[in-house]
Amino acid sequence: MNLVSNLIAKIPRKLGPEQLFMVTILLVNGGNYLYNLILGRMLGPEAFSDAAILITLLLILSFVGMTFQIVTAKYAVLFEESSLLVFIKLITKYASIIGVLFGLAIIIFNQELQAAFHTKTAAMFYIFGFGIPLYFMMSVNRGLYQGQNVLNKLATTYQTEMASRLLLTLAGLLLLPNVATSIIVALGILFSFVFGVLPFQKTILKGLTIPSKITIDTKSIRNFFLLTAFYELTQIIINNSDIILVKHFFDSKDAGLYASLALIGRVVYFVAWMFVMLLLPKVIQMKKDNQETLPILMKYVGYIVLLSTFIVTFTALFPEFVVGIMFGQEYLSISFLLWKYALATSLFAVANIFAYYYLSLDQYLPVVVSAILGSTQIGLIIAYHNSLEQVVHMQIFAMIVLLFFQLCYFFYKNKK
Repeated sequence: MNLVSNLIAKIPRKLGPEQLFMVTILLVNGGNYLYNLILGRMLGPEAFSDAAILITLLLILSFVGMTFQIVTAKYAVLFEESSLLVFIKLITKYASIIGVLFGLAIIIFNQELQAAFHTKTAAMFYIFGFGIPLYFMMSVNRGLYQGQNVLNKLATTYQTEMASRLLLTLAGLLLLPNVATSIIVALGILFSFVFGVLPFQKTILKGLTIPSKITIDTKSIRNFFLLTAFYELTQIIINNSDIILVKHFFDSKDAGLYASLALIGRVVYFVAWMFVMLLLPKVIQMKKDNQETLPILMKYVGYIVLLSTFIVTFTALFPEFVVGIMFGQEYLSISFLLWKYALATSLFAVANIFAYYYLSLDQYLPVVVSAILGSTQIGLIIAYHNSLEQVVHMQIFAMIVLLFFQLCYFFYKNKK
């Protein structure tokens, strides 16, 4: 559990809080990758497809969790003292209610979920449902740290979640060979939420006890929440619908191969999200202080473009090496698609940083239009899925259209 913290302690103290946070998130993403790689190697393509659908379901539900985190981060910047406590009481209340509703829905419909995704057991969904309320509370906790720029504690919450999920799942697979692997994966995810709320914000507990005499502008909060939820939903669907649809249209082996492809190809997106977490509160604060926000956008776009170029080029030159190292010989047949999937993810990552930038500035047109355009990939995959290669081609086309719109809007707004 202390592995990541020990690694961070060895980093030179010349690095500032932002640089340390970036290094931490890179290590955490590496741990999450290791988690998926271990599952892929230990389970094989067919069993891995069941684990992958559970992980993907978590990512899909994260649209609500990330909405709570983003909204909390924004108003942690804008509100102070008593107003902040009232806001915390409000956001915690709704996070708890919505978390319980989503959790109950998954628990009640666990059999239907098994039938829809052709999994070997329904119990994995039943266990997973109990963790949803805690997951949303974890998101509120992180949003407060993010908005208040307490990056060391924000990073720690990601460390504890990642490390506990990795260690508990691996221990379960090794020590409980007679238990269904999907059950062990579900339990590992559930318990990782318990560790993911650590360190817990005492401000949340303080906010729950504050009298409701102080009023805040709940209408603006509600509007921002709904718009953010809409965009997060479409963004998560864009990023994960392909795995869901492939699991539905193809057999378990092909679905497992595709899941390994998606895991490798999405490294750009996972790193890009680190920049989004840094960008959003900074842009909100700079806007509040009447400062120019364009340079910081260009800075992070440049980072993502450089990273994307390197990854796409490397996966195009050495596809079998990458797949073989990460997942083994059983997965090599999918390696020819790796660079194309990485390209689709890179286009999405660049377009996404523009969308969050405008969301931070309360400019909602590009957010709505890009959500609609991005979602067209679902219709394209449903219509054209004769092969896994065709599925990837549909994503590339959809992401090109999405990035084209974002660039057009950007140049229009900054033509002077």
